[in-house]
Amino acid sequence: METERLTLYSHGSGCGCKIDPAILNRILAGNESEPDDPRLLVGNTFRDDAAVIDLGDGTALISTTDFFMPILDDPFDFGRIASANAISDIYAMGGHPLMAVAILGWPVNQLAPELASRVMEGARSICREAGIPLAGGHSIDSVEPFFGLAVNGRVNIDHIKRNAGAQAGDLIYLTKPLGIGIMTTANKLDRIREGDLEKVRDVMIGLNRMGEALGEQEWVHALTDVTGFGLIGHLLEICRASDVSAVLDLHAIPLIDQEALRYYLRMQCAPAAAEKNWASFSGEVNQISKESQALLSDPQTSGGLLVCVAPDARQDFERLAHSYHLTLRSIGSVQSLSQPLITVAE
Repeated sequence: METERLTLYSHGSGCGCKIDPAILNRILAGNESEPDDPRLLVGNTFRDDAAVIDLGDGTALISTTDFFMPILDDPFDFGRIASANAISDIYAMGGHPLMAVAILGWPVNQLAPELASRVMEGARSICREAGIPLAGGHSIDSVEPFFGLAVNGRVNIDHIKRNAGAQAGDLIYLTKPLGIGIMTTANKLDRIREGDLEKVRDVMIGLNRMGEALGEQEWVHALTDVTGFGLIGHLLEICRASDVSAVLDLHAIPLIDQEALRYYLRMQCAPAAAEKNWASFSGEVNQISKESQALLSDPQTSGGLLVCVAPDARQDFERLAHSYHLTLRSIGSVQSLSQPLITVAE
């Protein structure tokens, strides 16, 4: 089958398809109150990664959905990335994934059904890796291709992690490097260099399994994953939900390839969503260079976990990370509430 460039059939890519934060606030205005159901443990009040409902036996059901337009051209990789991204929301709540169903939109008069079949094969491969069934789903004939999963998981109620709960003094960690939006934009613009596409793909298909283990740790005070709003956007959600501020050490933040990212920024490969992100929250961040703005507001697709850890548990956290083949160091710290909410030390 002749290879199609899937990214040419959609105006957006991956989590960069997200509605920008300022517009999302307008959409959700007046709809922030939780449904009147005492079983609902986590709703949309603080924009958490998933909803959680009490099952009445000491455990809770986690439910989430995530889908987007092609982030890469290869349909198998697209399916893998979209699936890893959706399952990540279960891990980001400290939970164990149980089952997924697919959400597929396909322009059947423009793209061969066999390509959609390859998307599904990629999804099944990631679900197998996560140890869950891909148990059906729903598809429509759409103008643009999109794919994702609705995923259910389970968690002990006392292991639920949220983006609220960060405390002054906590250390901040990020489990995957930044740069996904910039590098995938370079690919879409035919400016990607040899070898870089594989680097960014391998980051995106990695499962955030560590989240389930983090749910068991009392010294993890807040947890989320970094996706379309970039590192700054998702850290701001933690700060707002927890009534704290944060300081980031720019030089400690992991990047996929610093030299490559600087090259792509010079080649004007920053995604449009990064500018929208920065415009939405720049008033809550200190003034930083244009390059730093692009990196820290870069929309990530299937990005890493953002973790706030009690300072006396640094060694425990880093040992746990090492057991998942991750070598991590703190990228900043949580501070008492002040303005701006986030200070980046360049």
